[in-house]
Amino acid sequence: MNYLWFLRLSKWARHPPSPARVKLVLGVIAACLLLFAFEYVFGWPDWLTPNGGGRAHRLPRP
Repeated sequence: MNYLWFLRLSKWARHPPSPARVKLVLGVIAACLLLFAFEYVFGWPDWLTPNGGGRAHRLPRP
């Protein structure tokens, strides 16, 4: 581990984040997990898939 990470950990131990910030971070993580689970169960909707037109190389979808 980098020395700076230990400094950051000691700062967090002395001054922990507020409960509101902890709720915010947990809410964002929960929203990401819900979005992942929705896509895993129902798949990616076709209306959200762009129709080419760019220069990016596309990989074939399985």
